[in-house]
Amino acid sequence: MVAILGIPSSQTYAGTATVLAGVALTVAGELVRLWGVRQIGVISRTRSDRLGPLITSGPFGYVRNPLYLGNIALWAGFALVARLVWLAPIIVALLGLAYHAIIKWEEALMERRLGAAYTDYAARVPRWRPHFSVQISDFGLNSDLRLFSWTETLFSERGTLIAMAAGYLLLWLKARF
Repeated sequence: MVAILGIPSSQTYAGTATVLAGVALTVAGELVRLWGVRQIGVISRTRSDRLGPLITSGPFGYVRNPLYLGNIALWAGFALVARLVWLAPIIVALLGLAYHAIIKWEEALMERRLGAAYTDYAARVPRWRPHFSVQISDFGLNSDLRLFSWTETLFSERGTLIAMAAGYLLLWLKARF
């Protein structure tokens, strides 16, 4: 975020439509994150090799890594809001590469610990590009449904929500001064 704030946006020709697209992208990214965190719970914030149960419903029924896709959308959206259109594809590429490495480690761990259940899931659900050929059970109504309360979800996402609010405030201040 500091880099986005430090680059003069006055050197771009991005207009209101770009800023609105950026806002839409950041909101969409956070909505995906909220949906995913509500489905998976606080285990989404774990920085260890601890695993929860395999979640295959909600956003995890469309794509295996919705939280990472939400993060990429958030950062690319902030670049657009800052009127740094050229920076958005760089963010997508860099985060994509970083998350790809993390995902490879996570997938190996899950395959070792969960075995066939994970390999079957990985064969059905794409890693990056969501598939939308769904059944009614894909909307979180199947047996692995684990919806956490909105209070728990928002508490878990508080850091991201605070960072988004601070980012928008700082971008607003940057545009005014």
